[in-house]
Amino acid sequence: MSSSASKPPIRLIDLIHPIVAGLISVIVNYGGTFILVFQAAKVAGLSPELTASWVWSVSIGVGVTGLFLSWVSREPIITAWSTPAAAFLVVALATTPYAEAVGAYMLSAAAFVLLGLSGYFEKVIRLIPPGVAAGLLAGILLQFGIGAFGGMSIDPMLVGLLIVAYVVLKRFTARYAVVGILALGLAFLLIQGRVDLSGLEPQLAAPVFTLPEFSLNALLSVAMPLFLITLTGQYMPGMLVLRNDGFSTSANPIVTITGLGSLLMAPYGSHAFNIAAITAAICTGKGAHEEPSKRWIAGIAAGVFYILVGVFGVTLAAVFMAFPATFITTLAGLALLGTIGASLASAMAEAKSREASLITFLAAAANITLFGVGGAFWGLLIGLVAYAVLNGRLPRHGRYQPRLRPRSTQLDGQAGPQGDDAGNTIGSS
Repeated sequence: MSSSASKPPIRLIDLIHPIVAGLISVIVNYGGTFILVFQAAKVAGLSPELTASWVWSVSIGVGVTGLFLSWVSREPIITAWSTPAAAFLVVALATTPYAEAVGAYMLSAAAFVLLGLSGYFEKVIRLIPPGVAAGLLAGILLQFGIGAFGGMSIDPMLVGLLIVAYVVLKRFTARYAVVGILALGLAFLLIQGRVDLSGLEPQLAAPVFTLPEFSLNALLSVAMPLFLITLTGQYMPGMLVLRNDGFSTSANPIVTITGLGSLLMAPYGSHAFNIAAITAAICTGKGAHEEPSKRWIAGIAAGVFYILVGVFGVTLAAVFMAFPATFITTLAGLALLGTIGASLASAMAEAKSREASLITFLAAAANITLFGVGGAFWGLLIGLVAYAVLNGRLPRHGRYQPRLRPRSTQLDGQAGPQGDDAGNTIGSS
């Protein structure tokens, strides 16, 4: 552990950008993907009480694990519910009794705990070439960048205002660009009366315990797909987001703690939560703070916001979902522009891996879906095969080499890299 004397002091001004980054990541997550949870609940025929319990359990679980991991590691460890798993459940819950689905959630979570304790996942992550990892991240985020401008034909006034404001703020006060468009966009929507908060009545959520049931059918049709989809679609790209922005916390405790949290929350409805990928990129990059050592505050802020939403259950989740879709997509895309640009630059930086990184980028951007497995996995697999063929082998080094090395404290108790001691230049992310 690093001594407290070695940590740079945190000023009030240091809190603004990471807190806003945490808030935006939460807004994007609820506004962009949480509808899948409500759709799955409707397909399963869940009562309003069970649906509210699902919202409570996944929000509290995500908030507590993200807050804890960020505090201990002093890195922005953003957790989230498994979005591809929620999409899968929209279909799976139509034919699976809810109590058996809860049992399947627990089996999947227990498998993640075992995976984290085994240490194998971290070994796999460390073998991925940095250029390929950056290409994968850029490919995953590309659609969000395009989405920032795609809404222009649907809502030209709102989207045009946000884009112009972003460019102007970037020119004159780059640090406040994302903060500015968030405030300006909300003000614009309120003036236009497009966000109606008059009927809002905050109500505390009440968790409902469901006794799990275990069956071979649920194991094969729910638990195993849930595990594989979450592993390939969330954990893998989520860890690469951290690595791409220079953070070096081991994957093992992250997988273990989020798996344990999912296991504890499963009887209350939570299907799975894990390290975030897309919303994490909002908090791990330069937009959250110029200094990497201050970005962990974004993880704390996101955790607090998730817990607040969880306490009030469906009420606040509905508020986030009330924002126009174009506002969510434009806000997310503009907030991720810096990360997309930095990832592309990193992917193309090394001549040896440039073509494999480009192939990874294009394959991930194509969002291939085969055998129920999403685009992140196939993009990475295609990129690794291309790298191995073009270079004769995969890298033999057993340690990921991040582009920048922030001051950090590892979760496993080992001191992380301190500042720029290795002689590396601290670059943008």
